[in-house]
Amino acid sequence: MSAILRQLALVSESDRVPLGDVMRVAAALQKQASRDLAPIWEVSATVDACERLEDVQPGYWPMIVMDDIGERAEGFHKDSNGQPFALITARSDVDSWALTASHEACEMLVDPSGNRLVPGDSPKEGQGRVEFLVEVCDPSEAAKFGYSVNGILMSDFYTPQFFDPVAASGVRYSFTGAITEPRQVLLGGYLSWHDPVTNHWWQETWFDGPSPEFPDLGILSANNGSIRAQLDRLTAAQTAKAMAPGRRVATAAGLSAAYVQESSASKAAQWREQISALVAKAPRPGQGAAAPELRRARRVQPKSD
Repeated sequence: MSAILRQLALVSESDRVPLGDVMRVAAALQKQASRDLAPIWEVSATVDACERLEDVQPGYWPMIVMDDIGERAEGFHKDSNGQPFALITARSDVDSWALTASHEACEMLVDPSGNRLVPGDSPKEGQGRVEFLVEVCDPSEAAKFGYSVNGILMSDFYTPQFFDPVAASGVRYSFTGAITEPRQVLLGGYLSWHDPVTNHWWQETWFDGPSPEFPDLGILSANNGSIRAQLDRLTAAQTAKAMAPGRRVATAAGLSAAYVQESSASKAAQWREQISALVAKAPRPGQGAAAPELRRARRVQPKSD
């Protein structure tokens, strides 16, 4: 059975992010979703660029780039009908906001509800069996672990093997390979889970310092929105800080958009040159290739008496 098609719409409500940038980032997100995410997480998705929020068709989940949404509003939300959408802070650096868009797109596609749980052994010593929230980008969300798609910086994401009980050789735990063992949190990232014994939510966070910390978040109520939306609000400042450096620290990201744009410009010039040559050789109405046929047609007409 084929996966249900999920449709995302990327739209800018910011004067700082022109439609051209939205279209380039949407194309990169589409390639990431189809080429990288789909085979690993068995999802099917389209990502389309829209000029205005009014152009987003029913059934699409919007990702909206805006100038001033506040630190705690960025990230995952649900509308009044329970459908997911994302808010993204506009930045002049395309890679910075594209990284956030990639993060949100991957997590919406894998878990549109924001409440998907997977059982596993707690990283906190002595805690036992817990339920992890599926947030595929959070443990390696920092910009330094991103990679390039069409020259645009995209987020790393973990695989289903991330929740395996033990590490095994030859197993891929995240797309880029930055995560090398199950339930590993990298610098700038975090992992969230529910402890059924206490009903408390916990996190392993490594936002700074030499080692991770284990904050107890207490009881989270479903009356306050999806668990993911609540956790996004709690970690928004640290997440923004981890992503803000963009490509400057993304040592394994590959070629930048500037290099890709140079190649694209060269290809465009070649296409225009070829099109001009084809247009110059094309027959005009009543001329060129049609003219001999008309002359032949005239010669076969019977002579008048």
